[in-house]
Amino acid sequence: QVQLVESGGGLVQAGGSLRLSCAASGRTFSNYAMGWFRQAPGKEREFVAAIGWSGSTTYYAESVKGRFTISRDNDKNTSYLQMNSLKLEDTGVYYCTVGPRIRTREYEYDYWGQGTQVTVSS
Repeated sequence: QVQLVESGGGLVQAGGSLRLSCAASGRTFSNYAMGWFRQAPGKEREFVAAIGWSGSTTYYAESVKGRFTISRDNDKNTSYLQMNSLKLEDTGVYYCTVGPRIRTREYEYDYWGQGTQVTVSS
């Protein structure tokens, strides 16, 4: 059974940093893209970042470009999202996902984690 488990969320002040992790189990995803989405209260889930199977290709939403960095460790079947210079509007539930290629739409991904809460305070 495939399982994605996010960790690393929490409460942080604006300007601070957090590092999210997504551990995948049940199969190897070394040939898959891994991504992160987020959902703010009252809003739809939105794309944040994605990384190709080798780690050499990444893609970011404009709102996080230059502040967030996605990476992966295929030996550990894990992806990471380093979030720096956090803003109030980064608050939300962050979801890890896996799919065949880098895409920005939810339906193009196959597996999802349960999410981890990130709250940025002033």
